[in-house]
Amino acid sequence: MKPVNNWEQVKAASNRQQLPKGGYVCRIMNGEIKTFNGKNGPFDCLEISIDVSEGEFKDFYATDYRGQNQEDKKWRGVLRLYVPKDDGSDMDEWTKSKLKAATNAVEDSNQGYHWDWNEAGLKGKLVGCLIRNEEWEYNGKTGWKTKPFKFVPVFDIRNGKFEIPNDKPLNKKTSDSDDSETVSTNAGIDSYLEDLPF
Repeated sequence: MKPVNNWEQVKAASNRQQLPKGGYVCRIMNGEIKTFNGKNGPFDCLEISIDVSEGEFKDFYATDYRGQNQEDKKWRGVLRLYVPKDDGSDMDEWTKSKLKAATNAVEDSNQGYHWDWNEAGLKGKLVGCLIRNEEWEYNGKTGWKTKPFKFVPVFDIRNGKFEIPNDKPLNKKTSDSDDSETVSTNAGIDSYLEDLPF
């Protein structure tokens, strides 16, 4: 075998650490609307990128991002909320309810803040976030990862007034659909987080 260039500087691949499921005080790093194509046509999601801001796992997602070796790095701390279509359907009412619960948690966690329909204005706000285990499938392989699940008031996290969400296993059907995360959360960032995707 022929020696490769810059071998001494190459970072060895390792297993990615998972944030344990539970409740965390987090800082919102970015909020933006993304459009996706689904079976029933395009739909919008509000993507809220977060990082842990207190405790043993402070800056967990920034550390994870910086440790990724591949070219297409991904910010893994993202809560995705469907944007209501305002079409009067039962599903749309459920979507509105989920969005309102999330924005109420941000309001309750930031004195004087009121949700004003400006997703970019979420940046820098504190919020409590519940993290749960979710099973994944890709190219016939399955496994588990932890993902942001729901926002709650910071007070509830700090005072242990929350329940850890149940694990979310895959539906036991074979799937040819491509519902895997193909979202890239790329944007610019300021202050000490210059190398992160916001």
